[in-house]
Amino acid sequence: MWLKEFGGPEVLVMAEAPEPVVGPGRALVEVEHANITFVETQFRAGLPGPFKAVPPVIPGNGVGGVVSEVGEGVDPALVGKRVVSSTGGSGGYAERAAVDAAGVFVVPDGLALDEAVALLADGRTASMMLDAVRARAGERVLVEAAAGGVGTLLVQLAKAAGLRVVAAVGGERKAEVARGLGADDVVDYTEPGWTERAGAVDVVFDGVGGEIARAAFGLLRRGGRMVSFGLASGEWSAVSEEDAAERGVALVQAAATPEEMRAFTRDVLERAAAGTVRPVIGQRFPLERAGEAHAAIQSRATVGKTLLDVVR
Repeated sequence: MWLKEFGGPEVLVMAEAPEPVVGPGRALVEVEHANITFVETQFRAGLPGPFKAVPPVIPGNGVGGVVSEVGEGVDPALVGKRVVSSTGGSGGYAERAAVDAAGVFVVPDGLALDEAVALLADGRTASMMLDAVRARAGERVLVEAAAGGVGTLLVQLAKAAGLRVVAAVGGERKAEVARGLGADDVVDYTEPGWTERAGAVDVVFDGVGGEIARAAFGLLRRGGRMVSFGLASGEWSAVSEEDAAERGVALVQAAATPEEMRAFTRDVLERAAAGTVRPVIGQRFPLERAGEAHAAIQSRATVGKTLLDVVR
């Protein structure tokens, strides 16, 4: 699927592409599933973000499949392995992708390939967020967008860490998802008075931004922490350091080295293989309907993770 120009979901079009080059240190993946993130929908629209590629380009930063070929300097035993990998920012919405072999993760036995792809980006993000706030067992945490890809994993990881989870969602369908994941309390932030029902918390995981995030900030007890992982509303929370200091709370900036991010990814894949965490794959589309997948994500109608399936 090519992005020939920035614009709406309709600018994603199917077309042929040259075979990926498997140079030194690279591995060729026969893609079965491609990951979609909200950031990719913003990139497609031409909004500022981490991806700097200029059209024409094949989008997609995460894939899962079987390694069919490796380049010079790569262990040939990798051929035939089920793997998941980032692509470096582009090239994932395709039947084949050449990736940095040093960055692949062999999928653990007992974990389905599609589940591993669903965990690739969101799992390491959720793990990093939880680590950053240094939550202590027994604390009460609010997870915004709790029925989304990152949110569903945060709910599970927080519960496993002994935290009391308030899941904040938009709509009853998403509330049911959060309840099914074990959230202690569920609030619908599309309804008036949701903050009163949520009550005071020690940590806010902000995946929405905007007015929802600012309202959630007001729920923090003294000594509380707030960390942001998304802006589903289209804007950040705009809570200032001065506002936080005045209330005795901290705005946490989550960051990790590449080695730490790899460790977070390995950890969540192993947890999933052991059955202690599971991704919620809410919807899937064939590769040629990538535009529809983007539209669904932007409409806020999706739950959990959205995947593209390559059907050969």
